[in-house]
Amino acid sequence: MAIDKLKDGLQGAVKRIVNATRIDKNLVDELVKDLQRAMIEADMNILLARKLTDKLRDRALTEKPPAGMTSREHVIRIIHEEFVNILGEGTEMKLKPQTIMMVGLYGNGKTTTCGKLATYFQKRGLSTALIAGDTHRPAAYEQLEQVAEDAGVPVYGEPDAKKAPIVVRNGMKRFKDYDVKIVDTSGRHSLEKELIKEIQYIKNIANPDEIILTIDATVGQQAGPQAKAFHEAVGVTKTIITKLDGSAKGGGALSAVAATDAPVVFIGTGERIGDLESFEPTRFISRLLGMGDLKGLLEKAEEVMDEKTAERTAKKMLSGDFNLKDMYEQMEMLAGVGPLQKIMDMLPIGPTKMSEDEIMNTQRKLKAFRIIMDSMTEEEMENPELIKRQRVKRIARGSGRTPGDIRDLLSHYKKAKKAIKGFAGNRRMRKQILKQLDEGKINF
Repeated sequence: MAIDKLKDGLQGAVKRIVNATRIDKNLVDELVKDLQRAMIEADMNILLARKLTDKLRDRALTEKPPAGMTSREHVIRIIHEEFVNILGEGTEMKLKPQTIMMVGLYGNGKTTTCGKLATYFQKRGLSTALIAGDTHRPAAYEQLEQVAEDAGVPVYGEPDAKKAPIVVRNGMKRFKDYDVKIVDTSGRHSLEKELIKEIQYIKNIANPDEIILTIDATVGQQAGPQAKAFHEAVGVTKTIITKLDGSAKGGGALSAVAATDAPVVFIGTGERIGDLESFEPTRFISRLLGMGDLKGLLEKAEEVMDEKTAERTAKKMLSGDFNLKDMYEQMEMLAGVGPLQKIMDMLPIGPTKMSEDEIMNTQRKLKAFRIIMDSMTEEEMENPELIKRQRVKRIARGSGRTPGDIRDLLSHYKKAKKAIKGFAGNRRMRKQILKQLDEGKINF
């Protein structure tokens, strides 16, 4: 996720607070200016930006920090709370039989999101089907057919049909026994009377339980009026923000959410069929502020590492027992979780941003390390100290790498082990976490 303009501005504001010697009116005024600039550059509605910062200024200057919290921590908490308030309370898609109607302008990722949503329900045991209600865009049916194939669900459409409401009616009959029916609809480059009339007809035929608006994170200031018009036409119940994986400004999409009563349920974070994240305002804003999202990272890890493996790895690391097999498992997990920058966004390590070159170099290095370890024996993986000169040469030949590459891997391993030992040396923290693991209070 990278709504760069807003994220950089917010993290810059947090950095200003952290580095301040004291919190006073001058600092708060400078902070407000920084935040307003960041929000406006990110295409957030100006009136909304002013309303938020006025509230923030008032709270920062009048509220006393709770017991045990410093003034700096208190101001950061206020920023976090006020941005969360823009987005409202988090909500989830209910896992029950339902009909979902998707609406949005052309190019906002609506059809792709249909497939992602179908995958979401299908993975959770609900039989799901797609209905091609877009009869205007060339090859719309073929695109939805491909999306359905990727999601592993059936699709109904009539490629030569002209009247979408009739296609939807027939699709609803065809899939009447399915738990979840997702209806794709036509989009336009702009809201037109013809589009409004058509989606109103489709709504009457499908009688959807949910009407989900897809908003492109790159849309900008037009997002608000678009969301309002769709809401007035058919009564939008939920929102999905798409294309949050690129350099989108994002502020316009957030403004659109603030302008309707339709909460965000998912955000699209990539082109793959599984690149759809459940949206929780608190976690989303935490990531924008550089405060991390460890819960989100653990959820991603759970998809690629079973519970027993995760628990065993955690206990080994906490005990200071760490070998190349453990490091290999971690690399496998990271490869499954997703792109490196996405993982870093979830870590609570402050404003951290890698350049494209740094990301590519790091990913290449991790891939090379895994290839090298594939050429090691079980004994060498469990006891890396056995790897001396002759073994280095053999491993280099087997992996197609140089002896220098093997030594680079061993150096990386030693640094990682040293860092883990430092954490494991904190006996009090280690004891607490191990106890929680044993008692089942920490679940993977």
